[in-house]
Amino acid sequence: MHEFTQFLIDIGVPGMFIAAFLAGSVAPFSSEVVMVGLAALGVSPTELLVWGTLGNTLGAVLNYWIGSLGKTEWITRYLHVKPERLQRGMAMVYSHGAWCGLLAFLPVLGSMVSVSLGYMRVSLWRCTLAFLTGKLVRYWVLLAATEGVLG
Repeated sequence: MHEFTQFLIDIGVPGMFIAAFLAGSVAPFSSEVVMVGLAALGVSPTELLVWGTLGNTLGAVLNYWIGSLGKTEWITRYLHVKPERLQRGMAMVYSHGAWCGLLAFLPVLGSMVSVSLGYMRVSLWRCTLAFLTGKLVRYWVLLAATEGVLG
């Protein structure tokens, strides 16, 4: 995994997009290392924020799409989401709707929420806006903290 992370850092901003997309999807990957590595190399924080947010949001939209297929067996078997976690995610979505998408940036819980939003067919546009907002704030906070450390 270290070699792949280093490869993403080596290719620059496209690596940030790929890392963020993977991290935003159900793939077990962390984009923070790539973002911090690129920031340390002097890549523009604005570029990192834009491409990281876009990639991470598209990863959550992929999760939404997978959930919208409506096959519980696929979600539990191929995405390794335990049925009780999916039920918990659906209960949260039922209570709060598209606003749950703001939590899509969280590890594990975020994937569960974005899959559940799709499974329950909550408005894609509202969900995408919530995904985008939560992920933008998360990366902004990470970059602000990184600037304090690196700057």
